[in-house]
Amino acid sequence: MGANTSQVRDLSENPGLRTLVGTESVSQNEPFWNQLISFTFISPANSGDSKILEEAVIPLAKTLIGNNPRTGNFGTLIKVFLSRTKELKISTECQDQLFIWQAHNALFMIRCLLKVFIREMSEEELHQQFSYQERATNSTGEGGAEDLLEELMSNLVHLIVEVPLLDITYSILFEAVTTLLVLFSYQLFQKDILRDGIIYQHIMKGRCLSLTSRLVKTLLYNFIRQEKCPPPATHIFQPHGEEGGMLYGLVSGVASGLWSVFTLGGSGAKGVDQEPNPLPLSNQSLLLLLVLANLTDGPDWPNPYRQAVTCFRNTQDTSSLLADHPHSFQINFNSLYTALCEQQRSDQATLLLYTLLHQNANMRTYMLSRTDMDNLVMPILEILYHVEERNSHHVYMALIILLILTEDDAFNRSVHEVVLKNISWYTERTLTEISLGSLLILVVIRTIQFNMTRTRDKYLHTNCLAALANMSAQFRCLHQYAAQRIISLFALLSKKHNKVLEQATQSLRGRTGDNNALPDYAQDLSVIEEVIRMMLEIINSCLANSLHLNPNLVYALLYKRELFEQFRMHPSFQDIMQNLDTVIGFFSTRLEQAGSDLSVERVQEVIMKGAQALPKDRLKKFPELKFKYVEEDQPEDFFIPYVWSLVFSSAVGLYWSPQGVELFSMDSG
Repeated sequence: MGANTSQVRDLSENPGLRTLVGTESVSQNEPFWNQLISFTFISPANSGDSKILEEAVIPLAKTLIGNNPRTGNFGTLIKVFLSRTKELKISTECQDQLFIWQAHNALFMIRCLLKVFIREMSEEELHQQFSYQERATNSTGEGGAEDLLEELMSNLVHLIVEVPLLDITYSILFEAVTTLLVLFSYQLFQKDILRDGIIYQHIMKGRCLSLTSRLVKTLLYNFIRQEKCPPPATHIFQPHGEEGGMLYGLVSGVASGLWSVFTLGGSGAKGVDQEPNPLPLSNQSLLLLLVLANLTDGPDWPNPYRQAVTCFRNTQDTSSLLADHPHSFQINFNSLYTALCEQQRSDQATLLLYTLLHQNANMRTYMLSRTDMDNLVMPILEILYHVEERNSHHVYMALIILLILTEDDAFNRSVHEVVLKNISWYTERTLTEISLGSLLILVVIRTIQFNMTRTRDKYLHTNCLAALANMSAQFRCLHQYAAQRIISLFALLSKKHNKVLEQATQSLRGRTGDNNALPDYAQDLSVIEEVIRMMLEIINSCLANSLHLNPNLVYALLYKRELFEQFRMHPSFQDIMQNLDTVIGFFSTRLEQAGSDLSVERVQEVIMKGAQALPKDRLKKFPELKFKYVEEDQPEDFFIPYVWSLVFSSAVGLYWSPQGVELFSMDSG
């Protein structure tokens, strides 16, 4: 055991593999196949090891591509695997590790070869590679050709949904999920979104269709269970003791046989990438689920996997289940919610949370009814807080999740009732005690400020402000620091507004026939005035609806009241400034009456009493601020490249060379 990676590079010299890829056709009944799939190894666990393995497989795969039209050996290898999977469920029940181990090894070889094939040839040419076995064994042409590819896919889906997850089946289930991911990887090498194709047709309309809901349910449960990869001795066949010795002899001396034993699990190329993922099956299942759910609809049929994701129900739901949708199923919402809360560090878990909140009304209702929403919201806020370290898509998803949550009034009320203590990751200021609502406001404002100085992304601004606007009427007992930051953000916007105004004026004075400079400033001014108006509306909405519950905001407003002077007579803001003027005027008068040199405590006391005394009809009513998230037209143009960028970077044990990847820009982060 423990052979080093140089032996992996020597695979091309292996006699068994040379026979497989060589010029001679090997019948399915030959003992050769039993020997070929009897090897012991640990699959690559990171992309460094996967790269080493792939480099060793490429020359073998290319030789097979050349010889397979005559030998049909690739199709025979598929059939050898298929013949073994028919008994897998029984093998599992009987704890027949040898049988599972050989089936796993056959599938691992198929996956490694397929991965190179997909890089080297079109789908039609790949399909032909499956058909050559028929030609090599009989002269009936293409009989059953399409069936072998479809049979492999159907078989993999059956395997995933029917074989229970145990220590001895972990590896083969992982391999089945990974092989399906590899089959869909044609998308990586296409600039355009794939909307059809042989593999697409098989998964959408073929024999796999009847297992849609079971596949989605199983992949979700794999994600929920978060099972760690068992130690090697339990998830692959490894002989030990006397009985092991006999089995060892039965498979023709595994270790000294066709493939030298090699271990890749943690040994490979140091420093190439991160630590091996401790939850490979959970990670891979989630990636496959996202790939399936984001396949495009057909011309006259909706994507059944997306339908299954959008309509499943809670196991506690006793209402009529299958009547309303053919792909509906039940799953434990409590377990799913817990897994979502625990896994938000990864892009793919955040994307799943977004998908469920946005598309599955049952799950959204359940999440919003939870009394421990802080378990879900806190990881999302942490993603936004560390905006510099996250890719922009992850930040967008986190922000849109907040926006969807803030569409619900009960959520907006309840976040101010949850009190948090000592937020370790919030390092700008020690927050010994703060409500979840105030923390949410702080993090969103910080995201806006980061965006103003770095990325300047209007889309990000809009969503941040929309979330704050949705919450504003329900602001309750805002933390002193949150109130300060709201006014500080307004101060920053005001400063920026003045700077752009000055630049526009100067450029207007200094123009010498060049008409291009001014429109840029006009556009900048228009954008910043839009943001300023939104901020004024947010402050106004809080004052008009819950002034008496937010003395800290009134205090911060009075402390920086000169900021608002310049906007009083501005045509874009006059209407909304009315209420702010009223509040500032009312409380300024009361403070003057209270005397000079007032302590902070005395000012707060005057504000508290004044808030009770201010007649509500003094403040003009404005329409309630309500923003709803709407997915853009053709969302697949965003989501499919995003999902595949996650597969590219996060799939366990898969390495793709960046050369040839067309779907997304390799430097887009």
